[in-house]
Amino acid sequence: MTTLNISLPDTMKAYIDSQVINRGYSTSEEYLRDLVRKDQVHQAEQRLARLILDGLESGPAQLIDDNYWQQKRNALRERHQNK
Repeated sequence: MTTLNISLPDTMKAYIDSQVINRGYSTSEEYLRDLVRKDQVHQAEQRLARLILDGLESGPAQLIDDNYWQQKRNALRERHQNK
């Protein structure tokens, strides 16, 4: 595990200390790690939402069924045989 030293204004340090006490964290490090984990989840959710929106805006929906996959396999086989 890596150590990270940061400087904070007194008001921020006091806020972190109060969150540790009021929210049941054992240390300020635990609280900050939790904040980072939550931010990572939030960023992943934001990315997923963008990807879903991109997909919805990419054009009309296409039915993906066994026939679709069989056509893809056949096209791949043909391409591979022609090399």
